[in-house]
Amino acid sequence: MSTPGEIAERYTDLNPEGLARLQRLLGVWSVLADLSFSDLLLLTAVRGSGGTHLVILGQIRPATSATLLRADLVGQMLAAQDWPLAAEALHLGAITEGVATVPVPPPAGTRDEILGTGARVGALGVSGSGDTGEVPAIPDLAEVECVPVRHAGVPAAVMVRVGALEEVRRTGRLERVYSDVYERLARMVATGTFPFPGEDVVVEDTPRVGDGLVVVDSDARIRFASPNAMSALHRMGVNAAVEGSRLTGLGVEEQAIDRALGTGHPVVEEVERRPDVIVLLHCIPLLDAGTVTGALVLLRDVTDLRRLDRLLLSKDAAIREVHHRVKNNLQTISSLLRLQARRLDPGEGREALNEAERRVRSIAVVHEILSREPGEEVPFGEIVDALVRMARDSIVSGQVIELKVTGDIGEVAADVATPLAVALAELLQNAVEHAFGSPDGHGSEFADSLWSSVPTLTRSPVGHVNVLLSNDGKQLRLQVNDDGRGLPQGFDVGKTDSLGLSIVRDLITSQLGGTITMESRSGTFVTIEVPVRNTP
Repeated sequence: MSTPGEIAERYTDLNPEGLARLQRLLGVWSVLADLSFSDLLLLTAVRGSGGTHLVILGQIRPATSATLLRADLVGQMLAAQDWPLAAEALHLGAITEGVATVPVPPPAGTRDEILGTGARVGALGVSGSGDTGEVPAIPDLAEVECVPVRHAGVPAAVMVRVGALEEVRRTGRLERVYSDVYERLARMVATGTFPFPGEDVVVEDTPRVGDGLVVVDSDARIRFASPNAMSALHRMGVNAAVEGSRLTGLGVEEQAIDRALGTGHPVVEEVERRPDVIVLLHCIPLLDAGTVTGALVLLRDVTDLRRLDRLLLSKDAAIREVHHRVKNNLQTISSLLRLQARRLDPGEGREALNEAERRVRSIAVVHEILSREPGEEVPFGEIVDALVRMARDSIVSGQVIELKVTGDIGEVAADVATPLAVALAELLQNAVEHAFGSPDGHGSEFADSLWSSVPTLTRSPVGHVNVLLSNDGKQLRLQVNDDGRGLPQGFDVGKTDSLGLSIVRDLITSQLGGTITMESRSGTFVTIEVPVRNTP
């Protein structure tokens, strides 16, 4: 389904500022739907139609009443002659209302097809293809109110309220208060003061009318409180009668209400009455000709939500602490291996301990980043940077070697990042130690097994090692290439006896279900591919 912005760009002449205003309305109009017990539609003129056709940008159903519009109408177009009240409100910029048959456009059809027909289609609740009988029949007539939505003083769209006829609605005090508040907000929509300029987008846990509603006057005295609002106040320790009183007199702070009344701008604030009770307040000032005449206060008991949030934060902190301790332990092991290697004479034993220390350190890098980043995934680019620094610090020969990283694979799960980090560290270390100049002649397993038959080459002034990273949504690809001596003839990574390459091969193929290829291409060119679908 297209978004309101995409529909407006495709079919209307709305400028970005006008569209932004309509999107702010779409972000807060659930309050209007709930207060009016009605479905709401947002319509505007179709580009090039001369006002003869309208397109539906938005639709919302009430949470306080049954819907009268079964079909989803967003993005559909209809002839203005079938919506005379809406066309009149859009043209004159005044609220229009009456009892009417609300036409519903057919579910399919292109813009040109719709603009080319003036036929009346459907009726209230009918999809255009016939009633399936799955939903009880709905009366053809409905109470319709059309409110112009102004931008820069000019009607940019019209909000259509489609509600049940008054004789079939309950008319208790709650319904009367809700309707009165809706009418006050509707007049604010028509004058361009609601939604408020710069109002923040409503978050997921913002209260709705059904959660609890309080109406206060310009002196912050409560004139009405819904049953659910009374339940929330009772949880906050308020047991006295509230009508005619201020919240401060009942022992509840009302700074949010005072700010809303004083500034004429909505305020969202959490009130913690007791350590175990948290209520979220959304205060919406009610204006008349620019003067604040009261406020609508929506309340929602979010105690359980905040308790869950705190549990999640505690769990997240515990997980980060575990990663931090694992990292510390790995660094301790790394230091012990390094100390032990220093006590050995140069040779295979010292080299083996140094390689083991480096592999442990590469795993510690992953846990170090996980200890800082929340969640179960880690930005692999940070790991690559740390591994490149490790490889650069390990260069002990007189050869100048430049290491460069290009691209990124984004965030990967820790179960993927760890083996990839170990494999990349191994390949980088092999490149900086053995790709340039002659073998070291100190029992290097990698050098002895791969390059013993390769003639000594003249050392170039600068060696280059490049790391290329990419992620196409299907494959994670890591490439490590150098411009050094290349591989010996007949080399096969699947048959190598090198411990380092055996570790890399087994990590990639067995643990990650990927592939690794090594070939000579103006040096050594290594490609690792890991299917994204195999990542945990």
